[in-house]
Amino acid sequence: MKKPSLGLQVGLTILPIIVSLAITAILIIAAGADPRAVFEKVLEGAFRNSRSFANVLNFLIPLTLVSIGLVVTFTAGLWNIGVEGQMMMGAIFMTWGALNLTLPEPFQLIAQILIGMLGGGLWALLAGILKTRLGVHEIFGGVALNALANVLSIYLISGPWQPPEGGSVRSTVPFRPESLFTVIAPDFSVSLFALLIVLAALVIVWLALRGTRWGLQLKATGKNARSARLLGVPTTRSALSAFVVCGMLAGIAGTHRAITVYESLRPLASGGIGFLGLLVVLLAANRILLVPVITFLFAVIVGGSTRLKIALQLDSSLSGVLQETLVLMMLLFAGVRQRVLTRRDTSSTPEASPSTPAEAAHE
Repeated sequence: MKKPSLGLQVGLTILPIIVSLAITAILIIAAGADPRAVFEKVLEGAFRNSRSFANVLNFLIPLTLVSIGLVVTFTAGLWNIGVEGQMMMGAIFMTWGALNLTLPEPFQLIAQILIGMLGGGLWALLAGILKTRLGVHEIFGGVALNALANVLSIYLISGPWQPPEGGSVRSTVPFRPESLFTVIAPDFSVSLFALLIVLAALVIVWLALRGTRWGLQLKATGKNARSARLLGVPTTRSALSAFVVCGMLAGIAGTHRAITVYESLRPLASGGIGFLGLLVVLLAANRILLVPVITFLFAVIVGGSTRLKIALQLDSSLSGVLQETLVLMMLLFAGVRQRVLTRRDTSSTPEASPSTPAEAAHE
């Protein structure tokens, strides 16, 4: 296939962003507001002070971890819809560690993260077993496991882990200080350790997918599982490993969410980040190095949109409109790009000689 020009590549990347912004601006005008003021308030809400920017980063961390994990399952051709439940199970397992373990301060947090990884990985493995052993599609299995994880969290919060003052479905007791991340500064409540975990996960998964036998097996499984199986690729084992890796990263994301945002376990602590991660990976077209760029953009939009209701009397769900319009436009233009490349490739191929009757019969 003939490689497209740099101008065409840049144009097909920038144009959907411009179109999505234009569509959002039209919707804002229809709502009776000034689009320029809306975008200014979003940026102001994300960057107006260190606390606001800390909120952006604390949303970025779990979203990036989940998205990195989803790149792995997408590479294997799997729609891991159950990533929300894997985040919740990571938070639930971590909460058990926070409530029951008493270790020296550095080891307490590390143990909680590892236990959270275990919870997310086991829940993802269950989705993988349903897929590979029982033939349950990962979308249906994932939706069911998401619901079960949420129901389990409510049962634990209102039952065995209820606060001493009595039953509650709001949250468990607050975690002890040694169970929390150490933040950079009091007015900048971001954990450097958590940021390093994100960076390490990005580099390790990128290297693993790019230059290891496991990465090649995942790609072969994702491209054509039947052909890969005929070539000796252990497709079942590859699919299960992709689920587990994604689940472990989702478990860390759920752990971070519970510790940083709530400092306790609460129902629906995942906050829809798993589903947003699916949009991120679709937008990145499975290119893992684009993931942190897109997650930062989404974190700015989500973090900054809280100012819309206060300043302009607009609902913060407008940020969701912008995100989903952006994803839709990127997917549409990805199709346009594919058609353009196909036409260029066809036009550059010499015309084939007419087939003989015998060859036509075989065709």
